[in-house]
Order: sequence, then structure tokens, then C-alpha cells
Amino acid sequence: MTDGEGLRSMVGRKRELAELERMLAAVRDGQPRTVLVEGPSGIGKTTLVEQFLAHHGEIRTCRADGVPWEASLEFGVAEQLVRGSGDSAPLPRPAEQRLSDAISTGIRLLELWARSQEHGPLVVVVDDAHWADIESLRALSSAFRRMATEKVLVVLIADQDGQEASAEDVHDFLAGYRGSRIRVAPLTPTETQTLAIQGAGVDLTVPAAQRLSEHTRGNPLHTRQLLQEAPAESVQEWQPTLPAPRALAGSVVRTMRACGPSARALIESAAVLGEAMSFAEAAELANVEEPVAALDEASKAGLLTIGSGYGMTTLVFPSPLVRAAAYADLQPLRRHELHRKAAGIVGDESTRLMHRVAVTPFADAELADELDAFASRQAAQGAWSAVGNALINASRLSPARADREHRMVRAVDALVGAGNVPQALAFSPAIESFPPSALRDAVLGYLAILLGRPDEAELLLTGAWQRCDPKREPDTAALICQRRVLHSMSRWHGPDLVTWGHRAVELVSPDDPSAIESEAIMGLGLAADGRIQEAKDAYREVSAKVSAGAQSQRVQMGKGWLDLALDDPQTARRELEGAVPTRYRRGSTRISLWAQAWLARTEFALGDWDDAIHTVDRAVAQLDHAGLELARPLVHWTGAQTHALRGNWEAAQEHLRRGAAATHNYTIMLVPDCLARAQCAEARADYETVIRSLAPLVQLQPRRGIDEPGFWPWHDVYANALVMANRVDEADTFLAPYEALAAERGHRSTRARLGYVRGRIAGTTGDIEAARASFESSLDQLRSLPLPYEQARVNFAYGQTLRRAGKRREADDVLQRARESYVALGAQAYVERCDRELKAGGVKAGGVKAGGMKAPRTDPDLTRFTAQEQAVAELVAAGRSNKQVAVELFLSVKTVQFHLTRIYAKLGIGSRGELAACFRDEFGDKR
Repeated sequence: MTDGEGLRSMVGRKRELAELERMLAAVRDGQPRTVLVEGPSGIGKTTLVEQFLAHHGEIRTCRADGVPWEASLEFGVAEQLVRGSGDSAPLPRPAEQRLSDAISTGIRLLELWARSQEHGPLVVVVDDAHWADIESLRALSSAFRRMATEKVLVVLIADQDGQEASAEDVHDFLAGYRGSRIRVAPLTPTETQTLAIQGAGVDLTVPAAQRLSEHTRGNPLHTRQLLQEAPAESVQEWQPTLPAPRALAGSVVRTMRACGPSARALIESAAVLGEAMSFAEAAELANVEEPVAALDEASKAGLLTIGSGYGMTTLVFPSPLVRAAAYADLQPLRRHELHRKAAGIVGDESTRLMHRVAVTPFADAELADELDAFASRQAAQGAWSAVGNALINASRLSPARADREHRMVRAVDALVGAGNVPQALAFSPAIESFPPSALRDAVLGYLAILLGRPDEAELLLTGAWQRCDPKREPDTAALICQRRVLHSMSRWHGPDLVTWGHRAVELVSPDDPSAIESEAIMGLGLAADGRIQEAKDAYREVSAKVSAGAQSQRVQMGKGWLDLALDDPQTARRELEGAVPTRYRRGSTRISLWAQAWLARTEFALGDWDDAIHTVDRAVAQLDHAGLELARPLVHWTGAQTHALRGNWEAAQEHLRRGAAATHNYTIMLVPDCLARAQCAEARADYETVIRSLAPLVQLQPRRGIDEPGFWPWHDVYANALVMANRVDEADTFLAPYEALAAERGHRSTRARLGYVRGRIAGTTGDIEAARASFESSLDQLRSLPLPYEQARVNFAYGQTLRRAGKRREADDVLQRARESYVALGAQAYVERCDRELKAGGVKAGGVKAGGMKAPRTDPDLTRFTAQEQAVAELVAAGRSNKQVAVELFLSVKTVQFHLTRIYAKLGIGSRGELAACFRDEFGDKR
């Protein structure tokens, strides 16, 4: 799409535009580039390129288009480019061509483009390159391979769908393309919301945008068409299925009708069974004699493919839209018959019931009761997603209003329990309109918890408890207690968590879901209250009681979290990895996300930072889908800290932005957000920001939970920042009670973290022996623990303290150990800081290599400076203030000023600007 309307309606694409901008910048510098822009039809490839070119109206362009009816016309696309470059002479006719014609045509194109270099960069665009002739593509490749300093950007645009239908040699050319690729990404739900309001004037809710984004696979063309064609309420409100756009539906139906009877029957049966289904069940439902031949024909038509995986063969549709089009084409009687037969074929009870629902258009009390009974059985296993779907249908089929409302409230509760917050939100306005009841308020309170709204949750849960009579409604009372348990955990209030957990267990049988889910996290409440042995015993007992299924997922998550807090990250990793999968145990996405958040922290602690980033990325994708605000800061914490330590500041800032929390949110949201901000600032040696970031935790009430050793390691970060900001007395006062608590608990990693700060304090006061004893004690605490980052932190602080005390040779050895640990972790931010410390020490400064700063290539002779003068000169020349240099090198501001005066005298200059000028070759692009 190249018209103005297309440009105005383009949404998102910041990443893709940034990649094109980077390539253009390289081209301006005389580095030619070629890029393949690819993606499915309708994803916005051409619009992306047109938007990019519109931002650079001064740039000359040369364009060509591939079309299917000219795909066999040799040099057809190249001829368009030649004419577009101002050369009217024809290319060789087919009869005159030789094998070298592609090369000679490429050279001709290159000469044409080179003639106009004085006019600036040239962008060559070949749209629909999958329909280009192979001779032209080879000519372009030959031209590009011969470029040296030509300012040319070649952009090929190709459909992934179209490549499958293109000529074999064109397909192979594009598949084997070795240049840069930009794969245009699907629209996110947020971008879908923006497109809806801009393109169709439809203000989608978050759940509706989520569903529409999934249904269209984030394709802007299909999204826009659906918004324009479908009634607003059918998109805005929850519906069992969404339609396909008319144009796509027509194409699918025409393709289906061109298939033989067997293939068509297989496609229809598959559409009834779902987006992914067993081949055996689809073949039985279709009742075809040669199902493999039917599948082969359907696959060649692009309507069905074989799913990936092991074991039983599965079938999948290319997209939900294709399935929707095939299903919508079924006549009512045919659809009814297929669903009726499917109910007798499929083995899964949940699926069998769904097919029965599909053939029941009117209220049916008996089927509604069956669905309710099924939901109760699934609830006993904690399979909340299946419970929610069954109760939604049971509500629809219930003749009595009271039953419809009661079942809908329970359905929303189950959806929240499964972590499907967007769908729960879609139904929440309906249940808010129901008469007040204990169950209704408990469910709405549960939703408020997962949305991170503690005040709203407190109000609703209090009202629910007041309306409930535990003797008459023990199940509802236990459910309210279980929600109170989650509310207390999110506030990180151990005593309340334990109190409400015991109430839930006392109200119902031991195997009731409310009781088991309360027990699954009661150990965390005991530990947060300092009752460590009781916490261990609680998990031992509940683990023996729950050995499989969705409920065990909750227990493993809670126990893994506790294991990490108690300095056993290896056991924690095993438990948390077991709590992540949901597919086979029908577990909860909500619990899986918590498990992934703590698994990432565990992998970070163990030094497996690549795994930690992978876990975070996976969780972030699921988090956006689930809408689980409560877990968002916890997930992004590890991403922000790891990227900051690796010097990936842009990625770290993005995690900070997406993981932001506020003081009105839950404690379990606020603490990781504050820690992430503090740890990113610490990596930059910005200790004033560290102090500001952690100030909300200093003021937090009640605070017993967040001060319990092991769970939230923020005290050493705050105290260390106070020391580095020359607020040593405050650090001393702040540290003392937490040192005593850590010693009382015998918590080794906390004692080590607090111990290195104590060593800094002693060093600052000049008591180097006391400092050495504190650092050595910290290293002893960590010696048998697999916590490499903590060991590196202690050694770094130890080395800085020794250097400041004049113990340079000893400091050098300790700093080298810290540096080696940071290198192994990939913590580039601290590798560079170690290098500066080693230079400032001056003992082995010449040995600093990776990550260190090179000597400037201009005037200053660093051999005239002492080691500390070198370090100060480089930091000041890079734009640091005296205070920042002092913090970075662990010196006083007066010492920095003393060194700076000597540096000016040795260089014969009188200002920071002149010093920067001397170092400009080294630092000019970093300031």
C-alpha cells in the first residue's frame, strides 16, 4: 500500500523503521546495503518501506514491481530499474542472451547508479520480489557484489506466502538470501487497539484487542477489514468465534470448492474439530476412504498442514482465519451433523461436551448440569481453564436466571485462576451488574488482586467476608480465605497469610481446591514471618499430599521460591522448572508466570544469565497475553538488571519502563521495581539514584516481611549507596539491625552481602584490618554457595577498599578475581569498572585488555601521569563531574580536585574543555 491513507494508518513498526534507518546511515557513509523485507501478505511490508521513504523525501528512489504474469519474462524487473535510472536503451533480447547476461546487466545497473553519486544516496526498491524473474534477481546480486563505496540501499520486498507459489529458482534465491532481513512483526494487542481507533473509530477494550490480535495473527490488513465489516459489538464483546474478512473468506471457500469431495470433507471435519486436531479423529469424522490422499490435496491447496510434535499426527490450519472461513461456509444442517458425530468420536471429555454444546441452540438444564459437574471435577484438580470454559457454556444453557448468574460468577473466578485475565475482564461488567453476594465480591476481589489493585481488593474481600456465613457456606468462605491468602502474599504480610490460610484449611476437606491452594503458599507466609523451620515442614507435608496434576504446580512454585530465598538455588531451579509447563498437567498460566519470574531470578543467581534472559523473554510474551499485572514488575526485574550489567542500557531501560510500579500497588510489585531501578543505577555508579530508587522501601510499612533475609536483597544495595555517597554514619545505623537479623537466621548470602558493606564502612574510617576481616568473612559465607555474582560483588568492593587504603598490590589481586568473575558472567559494565580500578591502582595496569580504555591517540602523554591521574583524566575527559569521578574511583572529591590540578599543570592547560579536546579522538563520540 503506497497511498496517503496507508501511510497515515500505519501503526507501530518502530523496530523495523529503526533497522532501515541504521542501514541508510551506513549507506550515507559509503557502505552499500541490501535488505529483504519479508512477512505474510497484508502484514504491511510495502507500507513500512513507503513510510520510511516518506521520512526521507530528499532521497532518490528507483522502483520496480514483480507481477505473477511477468514472472517468466527474462530481465523484466531489471528493465524497469534501468528505465527508472534514466537509461532508455533496451536490454538484450532473449535470443541474444548468454549465461553472462545477468552479470553484464548487473554491471550496467551499477554503472547507472554510480553516475549519480554526487546527488546523494539512492534507494532501489523491488516490490513483490517473489514474482520477479530470476535473471533480474541475479543481476541485482551481481551489481551489489561489485559495489565498494556506492551509496546504494537495495530493498527487496517479498511475501512469505507468495514465495511458496513462486518459481523454484526464485524461491531458492530468496530462501538462500544472505543479506540483512527484516521480518515485519505482527501487531501487538496495544497496537491493535491503536489501529482500531485510528482506522475504524472502534475503541477496543484490552480483552477484545487481545482476541482480535490472536485471531488475525496481528495482521493489520485483516484486522482493518474485520473492524470495517463486522458489527462493533461482535468484536468488542466476547464471542465464541470471530469471522474471517470477506475477501479472505471468499478466497478460502473458492479454494475449498476446487478440491475433490474427500479433501473438502476432511477440511470441513477439521474446521469443526478446531484449529489443531488429531488426524485420526478428523479422518474418522470425514469418513473418507483414503484420508492420506485427501490430506495431501488439502495441504497442496494451502488449507491444512501437519502439525509439529511427536507421536500422534495432528492437523493445523494455516491461521485461525482460514479455519473460521471454512467453518462459516458449512450449512447449518451439515455443521450440526458433524458436531453430533464428533461428540461420539473425540476421546477428551471436555471436547466432547463442547461439541454437544455446539448442537444445543436452546436452554438445556440437563446439559448445563453435566457441564457444572464436569467443572467441579476439574476444579478439584486445579484445571481452571477447563472449569471456566465449561461454566460459561453451563451459564448460557441454564434456564433459571439464578443458575445463569451463579455459574457465570464461578466461570470468571476460574478464568482468573487460570491466568486468563483478559477473558475474565470481558465478563466482569456482566457480573458487576448481578446482585451483591459473597461469591460475586470474592471473585471481583480476586480479579483486583491480579490487576495489582490492593485497595480495591481489600474493599471487595472485606465485603465478601461480611456477607458470608461460614457455617452455611463453608465452600464460599474457604474460597474467600484463599483469596485473602493471595492478597496477603501480594502485600508480603506473612502473619495475615498464615491466619487466612489456616482458616481456609479448617473450613473444608483437605482435598478441596481452596485448602490445597492455600497450603501451597502458606510456607511462604511462615518464612516471611521468620518461621523458617515451620515453612520447610509445611512444604514437606503438602508435597507428600499433592504429587501430580495442576495442584502440584502450585506447590512446586512456592517451594522453589522458598528454596531460592534459603540459599539453595540448585534445588530451586529443579522445582521451578517443573512448575513452568502447563500443557500436560492443565496447569495455570498465572502460576507458570510466577514460576518463570522466580526461575529467571534463580538462573541469574547461578550465573546462567543467557538462560535468565531467555526465561524473561518467554515470560514477557506470555505476560502480555495473560494481562497479569501483579507479576509484571517481578518478570521485568531480572531483565532490567541483567541487561544493565551487560551494558545493554537501551534494553534495560525498556524493562524498567514496562515493569514500573507505584506506591499504591502491591508490595510484591513495588519491591522488584525499586530493586530493578536501583541495580541499574548501581551498574552506572549513580549512587544518588540508587538511594532515591530504594527510598520507598525504607519507608514501607509494615516491613517485617521485606526485611526477612533472603527474599528481597535490597538492604546491602541501599547501605552501599549511602557509603559511596559519603553518608557513612547513616549506612552504619541502617545496617546494624539487619546484620543482627541475618546472624540470628544464619542466612549466609545475606550475611555476605551486608558484610561487604560493613567492610566498606570500616575502610572508610581507616580501620583496614576490620575491613579485611569483614570482606574475608563475606567470602567465607559464599565459598560453598553457587552464587558467582555475589562473590564478584564482594571482591570488587574489597579491592576498591584495599586500593583506597594504599594496599595496591593486594588490591590488584582481589580486583583481578572480581574482573574474571564479571567477564565469565558477561557483566561488561563491571568489567570496565574493574579495569579503571586496576589502572588507578597502577600495579598491573599494563595488563588490562578486554573492556579497558585505550590510551588516547592525540597529545596527552599518559606516561607523565600517575595511575590515579590517568584514571581521573580519562573520566573527566569523558564528561564526568568531579563528584561522579570520586564515586566511580572510590575517592574523595578533594582528592579528585587535587589530581585534576596536577593534570592541568602537566598538560599546560587550564580547563576541563581543553582536557576533553586532548582526548577527543578517544571520547568524542561517548560524551
